[in-house]
Amino acid sequence: MGTDGTLDEALERLYRTGPEFGGRLSNHGPMAVESMVRRGHARQVHRWLDLYMRRLDDRPRGACPIPAVGWRSALGDPRRLGDWLAFFDREVTEQPWRAVLEVWWPRLVPGIAAGATHGVIRTGHAVHALLAHEDGPRLAELGQALGYWAARWQQVPSAAPSGTSGPASALAGVPRIADQSADIDHRLGQLTGLSGWPAALAALRPAADAGQARDLLAGLTTAAAVRYLPNAHGSPVMLIHSATAPMAVLRTLPALPSTQWVVSLHAAWAASAAVTAAYAPAAPLPRHALPTAHRSAEETFALAVRHQDEHVIKLADTCLDVHRRTGCPDALTAVTRAIELIDEP
Repeated sequence: MGTDGTLDEALERLYRTGPEFGGRLSNHGPMAVESMVRRGHARQVHRWLDLYMRRLDDRPRGACPIPAVGWRSALGDPRRLGDWLAFFDREVTEQPWRAVLEVWWPRLVPGIAAGATHGVIRTGHAVHALLAHEDGPRLAELGQALGYWAARWQQVPSAAPSGTSGPASALAGVPRIADQSADIDHRLGQLTGLSGWPAALAALRPAADAGQARDLLAGLTTAAAVRYLPNAHGSPVMLIHSATAPMAVLRTLPALPSTQWVVSLHAAWAASAAVTAAYAPAAPLPRHALPTAHRSAEETFALAVRHQDEHVIKLADTCLDVHRRTGCPDALTAVTRAIELIDEP
C-alpha cells in the first residue's frame, strides 16, 4: 500500500469534500478507499470515487479558530465543524501524529457515538493507513477524521464492565429500546431510561490489563459481525456499525499507549451495545432461513466491491479480519447477507 500511491491520490481528492453531506449522512469515501486499496482493489478506487463523489458536499470553512486551551466549549458542536477540521489540520502538521492521538484519544473516545460512530470508524481507518506508511495525505486524513469526531462528539450512557460474560453472551443480553423509529439521536436518547441497560453493560467481564482489553475487543468484533447475519433485517445499514466501530478501536490500539487500551474497550463496548439496542430486530431469523457462505475471503470482498455500496465494503473489510482471526464462516456469510438486503447505489 505504501508504494501504490492510489490511496494517497484518493485521499487528496477527498480532502476537498466535507465529512457529511445531504444533511447528516457521513462521507464514507476515505474509509471505503482505504479498505479497497489494502485488500488489493486499488484499480477500482478511482472509478468508484468518480461515482461516489457526486453525492458529496464541499469541505466547510472555519469561521472562528479553536484555541489549544478552551476547546471544551466547542466539543460536540456541529456548527464548529469547519473550525475543528482546521484545528486538527494544524495539530497533525505541527506535531507527530502519534502524540496528537495520545492526547486527543482519551478526550474523544467518551463521545464515541459521534456521527453514528463514524468519527471513530474514520479515525481507525486513518490510523491503520498511517501505521503502514506515513505521508502528507494520510496525515491530513487523520486530521479530518479527528475534526469530524470532535464536532459530532456524543456520549452514550455507559457503565464499566464488571460481570462474567464474554462478548457474545454480553451482546446477546443487550435489551432493545421501545421506540425504534426516527433517527439515531432519538433512539440513543432512550438508553438512559431503558430497563436493564446498566446491567447489560456491566455484564461484560472486565479486563485486568491491556492484553485482556485487546482480546475482549477482538472478541467483541467477532460477536458483532456474527450477530449481524441473523439480525441484519432489523436495520441492514445501521447494525453494521455494531461491528465496524469496535474494529476501528481495535485497529487503533497499536498506535496508543497501552494505558489507554482498557478505557478504549469500555467505549467500544458501549458503542456496539448502543447500536444493538437501537436497531436490533425483535427476533433473529433462524439459521435455515439465512444464506450459507461458499466463497473465499477474497471472493467475498470482491463481491462487496462489485456491489459498490460503501457500507457493504466497510462490513466486508471488518468481516475478513474476523474470518482471518477465527475461521468462522458466518463472518463471510454476513457480507453476503448485507449484499442481499442493501440496494446497490
